[in-house]
Amino acid sequence: MKTDVQIAQEAKMLPIVDIAKDLGLKEDDIELYGKYKAKISLDVYKKLEDKPDGKLVLVTAINPTPAGEGKTTTNVGLSMGLNKIGKKTITALREPSLGPCFGVKGGAAGGGYAQVVPMDDINLHFTGDIHAITTANNLLAALLDNHIKQGNLLEIDPTKITWKRCLDMNDRALRDIVIALGGTGNGIPRQDGFDISVASEIMAILCLATSMTDLKERLKKMIVGYTYDNKPVTANQLHATGSLALLLKDAIKPNLVQTLENTPAIIHGGPFANIAHGCNSVMTTKTALKIADYVVTEAGFGADLGAEKFFNIKCRYAGLKPDAAVVVATVRALKNHGGVPRTELNNENMEALEKGFGNLEKQIENVQKFGVPVIVAINAFPTDTKQELKFVEERCREMGADAVLSEVWANGGEGGVALAKRVVEVVESGKANFKPLYDLDMPIKEKIETIAKEIYGADGVDFTAKAEKEIAKYDSIGLSKLPICMAKTQYSLSDNPKLLGRPSGFRVTVSNVRASAGAGFLVALTGDIMTMPGLPKVPAANKMDILESGEIIGLF
Repeated sequence: MKTDVQIAQEAKMLPIVDIAKDLGLKEDDIELYGKYKAKISLDVYKKLEDKPDGKLVLVTAINPTPAGEGKTTTNVGLSMGLNKIGKKTITALREPSLGPCFGVKGGAAGGGYAQVVPMDDINLHFTGDIHAITTANNLLAALLDNHIKQGNLLEIDPTKITWKRCLDMNDRALRDIVIALGGTGNGIPRQDGFDISVASEIMAILCLATSMTDLKERLKKMIVGYTYDNKPVTANQLHATGSLALLLKDAIKPNLVQTLENTPAIIHGGPFANIAHGCNSVMTTKTALKIADYVVTEAGFGADLGAEKFFNIKCRYAGLKPDAAVVVATVRALKNHGGVPRTELNNENMEALEKGFGNLEKQIENVQKFGVPVIVAINAFPTDTKQELKFVEERCREMGADAVLSEVWANGGEGGVALAKRVVEVVESGKANFKPLYDLDMPIKEKIETIAKEIYGADGVDFTAKAEKEIAKYDSIGLSKLPICMAKTQYSLSDNPKLLGRPSGFRVTVSNVRASAGAGFLVALTGDIMTMPGLPKVPAANKMDILESGEIIGLF
């Protein structure tokens, strides 16, 4: 069986200028990054702003398991399937982070015969967007420490600095460090740390900005720390806005590539959904909606994370109204949620499937809470039995969500035609009546509790003394009306990664709350969630190589 890399390397890609022409884009609308990648000018959206939007379909999933769900694969395959039935479609995805690429997951560009290409470029440095974000983030950190060293006119308290450095790599040794050792010439020693780049507020800002002007306005508001008398200090006060925007002048532009079947794909921005808002850029989605009949986008991890933030944060800020949502699940993953170990997932187990179905049931309910109709995509595996598939289909139908078998991994767009047809039927029925889950005027704690109870199924929320103190501070400085971005394990509906399926009788612990004032949300950290992951015992990087011929091995 061919690997994903081998399939991708055999792809017959069209020059990206041809993909652009098919979308109605002119030569001046794109900036080439070689033969198969391009940036889309921000002027494209401005020129098409008054044109009616196409239809927006979100692809989300159950809580991920080691058995795999195939959310990105389904997204790509559905897009190709929609094109096969005559719908001008764009797939819209996030950019992969190098951290998980070299850590646990390997690449993140789809799989089998439902991939975006050039797969190796997309998974590695791509067009340099994440590098630009990393550099901007660390420039601000350097300006901050330099300001303190050069006299500290703003009277920043070194013990109250909140801005961290970042790196697009899983490096647990950098979570908590001490900087500026070696004498006074190196600055003022203090405790510091690194986040992974995709957790940087600048990544979130890039993905929520609607223009260069909006980007700069958001950058201005970023809080880097507090003064000795507890007043917030912003990037604007450090006179950093212009230089940060300059570093992001190209990164803000969406990236155009293609699928294996030459369906246009826009891949831009890459915030994680467990520690950030988990959606590709607003500019990607809004631009795609102007030039396509259908836009198939995605939000990270399960619907309890990515979809919730897509609806409550991205759609709220961007004025988006999704027409339908596809929830991806596999029989294998549901059995894993039902307690079956990975080694036994090929065996039929109806009892475990019924127990694990609770996770899918809750994710369907979660999407329906936002007034968005649901289609379940069952990502097919050869080991699935007729009885197992029939059970899932019948239970989904009872919940008002049709289940459709998806075979895009093996058959590409042809394997997604049935799903595509059902999506079109649901979208054209006009049943969507989107609404956010909570009102922004609600108190901070009440918004957090609403998400925990309504989306996770928790009995309530426990706030640590530190979290209570931070919430009181944000109330006092006028940040109480921002939406909430929950930082939570992706593996469970709860904040405990070991509670699989549909747990009940649990409470969520909020250990801290951070302000992303520029991005426009408050981050509530739950459980043991970390913003700098570590590598596993055997990292994926250990199995990667490149041959003299240029062939890549082990990327996915």
